[in-house]
Amino acid sequence: MPLDVIGAGFGRTGTESMKSALEILDFGPCHHMREVLPNEDQKRIWRGISKGAEPDWDAAFAGYRSAVDWPSAYYWRQTAAHFPDAKILLTLRSAESWYASMEKTILPGIERSTDPDSLGLSLIAAQVLDGRPHDRDHAIAAFERNSAEVQATFGPERLLVHSLGDGWEPLCAFLEVPVPDVPYPHSNTTDSFIARSPVQTGDP
Repeated sequence: MPLDVIGAGFGRTGTESMKSALEILDFGPCHHMREVLPNEDQKRIWRGISKGAEPDWDAAFAGYRSAVDWPSAYYWRQTAAHFPDAKILLTLRSAESWYASMEKTILPGIERSTDPDSLGLSLIAAQVLDGRPHDRDHAIAAFERNSAEVQATFGPERLLVHSLGDGWEPLCAFLEVPVPDVPYPHSNTTDSFIARSPVQTGDP
């Protein structure tokens, strides 16, 4: 199946809550880093892409109707072109609060990684953050640049900017579906991320 929704927002911008929301709205399964972690085929595909292999986007997203979070969010330009009918979601929060969350969650995992082929090192650290993940100002600039480029690339007919706390209404209006009679998901907070076991937060 082709992707109907492509997430272009960095990890730690409410992407896991958005994954849950999209699945509640029947835009699932939704691809996310949590889908890659336990799946050896997904690891192989995405490690290859991060190392420069020619992507087969149909194979990478086989069985998924939407995608948010890294690794897929780094490739929003390519996937938006490959799936031209897909709508684009930019999950967003303030750059300062994003980096504060990264410092407590993803960056410690990158520090612990000893596998140079892992997505934490080969993609997030080396490419998303230009090899300078612990340079706060540089990382914030990369975050802001990504947000600006997404918004400059797509018009409102294809793009929704969804900030933390926006909830169901703008998302459902954008996707043209009814608002469900359940609270908008709120998952993967910094505390819950830290509380997970090493296996769950391991670096693919």
